[in-house]
Amino acid sequence: MSKSKSSPRYNEFAEECPTCESRTPHQVSIEIKTESRKRENRQFSREPYRVTQCTRCGEERAQRMNDA
Repeated sequence: MSKSKSSPRYNEFAEECPTCESRTPHQVSIEIKTESRKRENRQFSREPYRVTQCTRCGEERAQRMNDA
């Protein structure tokens, strides 16, 4: 596999990837996820998550921001 010499994008960071077992570029975003399965409480159960995806292997992880 050849490595690209392009500059990192503004939402790309080098982070540890457990699948690649090294520091690799990751795309990082914030998503609002609804946690409640009950219809009446859905609007009150939204939480921000930090979502990372390894640009080398595609491994995706999400971490609740309140747990960070």
